[in-house]
Amino acid sequence: MRIQESAEDYLEAILVLKNEKGMVHSIDVARHLNFSKPSVSRAVKLLREDGKLTVDADGTLELTDKGREIAERIYERHRLLTLWFTELGVSEQQATEDACRVEHDISAETFQKLKEHFGT
Repeated sequence: MRIQESAEDYLEAILVLKNEKGMVHSIDVARHLNFSKPSVSRAVKLLREDGKLTVDADGTLELTDKGREIAERIYERHRLLTLWFTELGVSEQQATEDACRVEHDISAETFQKLKEHFGT
């Protein structure tokens, strides 16, 4: 099943914030992505309904196994693409921006071949 790019961005952000802070709330995601609180609330509702995350009584966001799998896949792509682009001489900022665009559209086959080529 193909998940929308925006949903992947939210899941990736939750994973990154969870790794950095331990606990994640919607306001953290809004700040991290520079999105409005209502936009994040709507996305959280949709992701919860789709079984990709849960929300505890205190508002803590937790990825489900399904959500974590997607988030980790996207985050791996983001990290490796950024690294490869910077190794090619692309500035850090541009490499990060380009990785954000490419990470959603590159096929699993092509990404796997890139990993094999670069030995990662």
